[in-house]
Amino acid sequence: MELKGKKINFLGDSITEGVGASSPDKCFVSVFAEKTGAACRNYGIGGTRIAKQKTPSENARYDLYFSSRVEEMDPDADIVVVFGGTNDFGHGDASLGMFSDRTADTYYGGLHELYLKLIEKYPDSRIVVLTPLHRWNEDNPRGDNKQAPYGVLKAYVDMLRNVAEYYSLPMLDLYKVSGIQPKIPVMRETYMPDGLHPNDKGHAIIADKLMKFLKAL
Repeated sequence: MELKGKKINFLGDSITEGVGASSPDKCFVSVFAEKTGAACRNYGIGGTRIAKQKTPSENARYDLYFSSRVEEMDPDADIVVVFGGTNDFGHGDASLGMFSDRTADTYYGGLHELYLKLIEKYPDSRIVVLTPLHRWNEDNPRGDNKQAPYGVLKAYVDMLRNVAEYYSLPMLDLYKVSGIQPKIPVMRETYMPDGLHPNDKGHAIIADKLMKFLKAL
């Protein structure tokens, strides 16, 4: 796919917003735009999740779950990139639910609601899903939930894969291929110092992986 001149909407959380990068132009969305010549619109909001939060957050902005923001996105996108899920694992209080769920009250349902809204709004566009990256505490984020799969990030990644596959949405599996595993000290120091948000080098990797992925579609 030729990317120059394409209009691309990026829907995500703090990583899409640019947290971890030293400046806005180092965010992977900005790096991607510079490298490809695409018109990139950043709809990343830090702290947000795919599922609804049951207990309101101190900052109401953090509770703007993904599907609730689809309506506000520009309607003329050629490509929509969705990058989320790590906050559902990290500090979301919605249950995982079942594959049959279709509302954002559960994680499974939130994925279905999100993808359906995007497909309905952008029937002629490419909708692309990115899985969460590895994070330093991916086995048990809060220490208060020892029962897998609720405390294991890979369970959230696998569910995201399952629902994306159901809708036949192209998926860039960053959990598998980013090359960033912050549990390894040298990788954490090089690409993800806080164990969650990529630094400039980490954002550059995401931009490069995404560029190659989209060009191959």
